[in-house]
Amino acid sequence: MTIDLKTVKHISKLARISIDDEKAKKLANDLNSIFEFIEKLNKLNTEKVEPLTSIAETTLKLRIDEVKSKNIREQILKNSPDKNKDFFVVPKVVE
Repeated sequence: MTIDLKTVKHISKLARISIDDEKAKKLANDLNSIFEFIEKLNKLNTEKVEPLTSIAETTLKLRIDEVKSKNIREQILKNSPDKNKDFFVVPKVVE
């Protein structure tokens, strides 16, 4: 697949990006080299390659789910401009 100057101009128009001819030519060359690389990758034989979820062969460490800060409701509500029992009261945003 090759990208020509006309295609780059069309894409820039659809994206509402203004580019001059020199930048469009450079972009076309860059896109063509990217597509050439993708075509090389598509030709690789990957039948015996296991899919990866991560390049690091580690597992996540489990920890105990425990509450470390207790009874800090009053400290938190001090930051609220207005209080209503246990909740923040904020101005209405959507009408």
